[in-house]
Amino acid sequence: MAAITLDEWGEFAAQHCRDLKAALGGGPVVLAGHSRGGLVVSTAAERDPTAMDALVYICAMMLPSGVSRAEFKVLEEPNPDFDAIISKVHGGVATVIDPARAGPVFAQLSPPELVADVLPRLVAEPHGPRAEPLALTAERWGSLPRTYVECTADRTIPIASQRRMQAMSPGARVVTLDADHSPYLSRPVELADALEGAIPA
Repeated sequence: MAAITLDEWGEFAAQHCRDLKAALGGGPVVLAGHSRGGLVVSTAAERDPTAMDALVYICAMMLPSGVSRAEFKVLEEPNPDFDAIISKVHGGVATVIDPARAGPVFAQLSPPELVADVLPRLVAEPHGPRAEPLALTAERWGSLPRTYVECTADRTIPIASQRRMQAMSPGARVVTLDADHSPYLSRPVELADALEGAIPA
């Protein structure tokens, strides 16, 4: 797990977009990332902006070039509720979320039966990609239309952090949802509408 890189994740996502675009006969393809997945979305777009037609950040890490997730965390307000549910594993190179305590932090507005179904699927995540600064250019990543889906009741990446990222990486269309950190559970119809509207008419 220590060997996993953000560039590898980005290429993996870009390749899937290329495959999907080919299967669709040319698109359109919207690449969406949730939470930490925003790092992957940005990296994939920089690697191959022709592989997708728009980017969507769902209460996600939309950071500017030169900034890592770890560096941005220093700029955020303390979040003791989130910090209390994570622990280091695999010799400290990754973290895991405690599924027994994650519901009130990840999905407090979501249907309990859906939350109970998804939380056991949480797996360990490597630290490496979070420590890598993004390397983005206006010509590649910046050439794609972006939508930021902000979730006002998010207890994992609070709305203040989401809006700080929007200010650091201006230019995205913003969709505001009264949602927790799991809008695909708490506001699925509204989220689907945001995804469908990501490609300019």
